[in-house]
Amino acid sequence: MRLNYPPNVRIVAVPCTGRVDMIHLLRAIEQGADGVYVAGCMEGECHFVSGNLKARRRVEAVKKLLREIGIEPERVEMFNVSASDGPRFAAVAREMTERVRGLGPSPLAKDHPLDLHLQAVG
Repeated sequence: MRLNYPPNVRIVAVPCTGRVDMIHLLRAIEQGADGVYVAGCMEGECHFVSGNLKARRRVEAVKKLLREIGIEPERVEMFNVSASDGPRFAAVAREMTERVRGLGPSPLAKDHPLDLHLQAVG
């Protein structure tokens, strides 16, 4: 659809967001991503029945863990986006980029780059 979303977003495709584990989200942050978001099916419309619900619980658990260790939990988020709604995906990418830009570089980023790095999973 030739959608326009920020170039700092790196997409990691998975067959279902239910396959995204907490370690994937934490490893992205550990390796310097300034933010990570999971874009899953609309609730109740998961092809694998409950994958997006599992992903949401894992995202919430990662947010709690980040809060406990002093990192802003807003760096990680779950969004529900219909597979056919490309414009919504692009809007979510822009929204998350602006959110993370407001937070600044991750405290775990080794070189504190000028450009923010987001990783979208889903």
